[in-house]
Amino acid sequence: MSARLIIVGPPGAGKGTQAGRIAAAYGVPAISTGDIFRKNVADGTPLGKQAKAIMDAGDYVPDSLTNELVKSRLAEPDAAEGFLLDGYPRTLGQVDFLDALLADQGAAIDAVIQLVADQDELVRRLLKRAQEQGRTDDNEQTIRRRQEVYIEQTAPLVSAYDARGIVLAVDGLGDPDTVGDRIAAALAGRGLTAGV
Repeated sequence: MSARLIIVGPPGAGKGTQAGRIAAAYGVPAISTGDIFRKNVADGTPLGKQAKAIMDAGDYVPDSLTNELVKSRLAEPDAAEGFLLDGYPRTLGQVDFLDALLADQGAAIDAVIQLVADQDELVRRLLKRAQEQGRTDDNEQTIRRRQEVYIEQTAPLVSAYDARGIVLAVDGLGDPDTVGDRIAAALAGRGLTAGV
């Protein structure tokens, strides 16, 4: 069975942890745009060289280049039957590009897993992690700003997918197993079951 999924969630909601678990359970690759950029830069691909020049200049990688990198990654054999995207799409233009790319293959996004959590609780969680890891740059002000940026950037995307009825809002607070069980139940409710 194939599953084409997207995961979104605010900083501190455990998105990275859950992405790995979902990918393993559904037998699909977890694809992070950050990982794609790093791999292409490390491999010295033409797209990687372009991205590196832009990032080295301190600029954001434009949608056109991000789209091409994602398109290239989704063309790899392990993504043929499905994937879990983390960090993409980030703009409505990227949503449109992904829709068109999948439509060419007779496919579409099956579900968008939205991890939701109380903002104050996430701030407490991130401050604790920063203290444990000695990350002095993670203070309450910067953490709250990151939360605001997340909301500003993802609200339009979530709305676009919500209009299609494919957003699964899942409580992201709790231990990883509990949250994972909630995600599995939400996906099963859409007819997507683990154990490919």
